[in-house]
Amino acid sequence: VQLQASGGGLVQAGGSLRLSCSASGGTFSRYTMGWFRQVSGKEREFVAAIRWSATTYYADSVKGRFTISRDVGKKTVDLQMDSLKYEDTAVYYCAAGTPILSNLHQAAGYAYWGPGTLVTVSS
Repeated sequence: VQLQASGGGLVQAGGSLRLSCSASGGTFSRYTMGWFRQVSGKEREFVAAIRWSATTYYADSVKGRFTISRDVGKKTVDLQMDSLKYEDTAVYYCAAGTPILSNLHQAAGYAYWGPGTLVTVSS
């Protein structure tokens, strides 16, 4: 599975951005799709995920502000980010895999990764 994320950029605090990840190869509908983020010098952090059943999961830090969605026909997964905060600044990565539920928030649960897109939130 090849993944490509887009939509990153610079936004003021309180603003919105929408990230999109397109997938090619593999059977998209059977994968859990996740978004992670990473700040230089820190570990990659779980942001959100959507399972094959369309059940969604969010990190506490983004719950109520971010929304993950997918289009199975187009093989895309989006992350709508609203009410952005300075601390949301990071490189955001799209991931695909078949993690068990207890491993869904861990990067090790995902076999496929996109190259990342930078989100910068100015305070």
